[in-house]
Amino acid sequence: MELPAEVHELIRLALAEDIGAGDVTVRYFVPAEARARAVILAKEPGVLAGVALAEAVFQAVDPGITVVVKKSDGDRLEVKDVVLELSGPAGSILTAERTALNFLQRLSGIATQTAAYVKAVAGTGTGILDTRKTTPGWRWLEKAAVRAGGGTNHRIGLYDMVMVKDNHLPKAGGLTGLQAGIAALQVVHPGMKVELEADTVEQVRAFLTLRGVSFILLDNMSLEEMSECVGLAQGSGVKLEASGGITLERLPEIAATGVDFISSGALTHSVKALDLSLDFSGTEF
Repeated sequence: MELPAEVHELIRLALAEDIGAGDVTVRYFVPAEARARAVILAKEPGVLAGVALAEAVFQAVDPGITVVVKKSDGDRLEVKDVVLELSGPAGSILTAERTALNFLQRLSGIATQTAAYVKAVAGTGTGILDTRKTTPGWRWLEKAAVRAGGGTNHRIGLYDMVMVKDNHLPKAGGLTGLQAGIAALQVVHPGMKVELEADTVEQVRAFLTLRGVSFILLDNMSLEEMSECVGLAQGSGVKLEASGGITLERLPEIAATGVDFISSGALTHSVKALDLSLDFSGTEF
């Protein structure tokens, strides 16, 4: 996977944060000539994400580290599965270890959580969407991890899709203002998707009269209200997204209403890191 320039800058910042003026443990307790082999392996089952990033961390610390990729993003891991094999200067491997694992563990946690959500709605035709509730500076990475887990990326930022939320609506000028805004947008950004947030069935009914709407977000609606909105939207071409109060346990019943998508900030904002570790093989060379 080709990493964008901003991710390489993130790696630089992460390494600078950890290494500072130098790894004093390695400097005074690991001989410069020491060479070793090591592996990164899974200590619990999960779904992997962040492999290219981890590889880039080791290479950024020392191009003399040889990295052999054994598993890819999206692969399911079992306990003791090897993700990467490493060989080279022992001190460099140790210096890069924590930063590489920090990236791998968090991103794999996101992929694992996403995979659980996707599994919960399997066979329903409902897709799982992420949100903008990401770690600042990590959005590209965390959204890639959602894809590795089988989820679908929603808008990347404020620039690639319109979402008129409840806080925008009082300033939008009612249905007439919304329609005028959509028309003006399409002149400058033809084809850009427009999503409107609805709190009530009545709002959904009104929004369906507008031209150029791609999605309607059903915010914190009951199952009965979602089902009614699905009926209203049939044949309109407008996709419905359920959001608010989403939990893993509720996913099957929400999907059963017939909504097209379910979005959840929990995919990225409150995940448990997947337990991975770096172990030296015990051989030096």
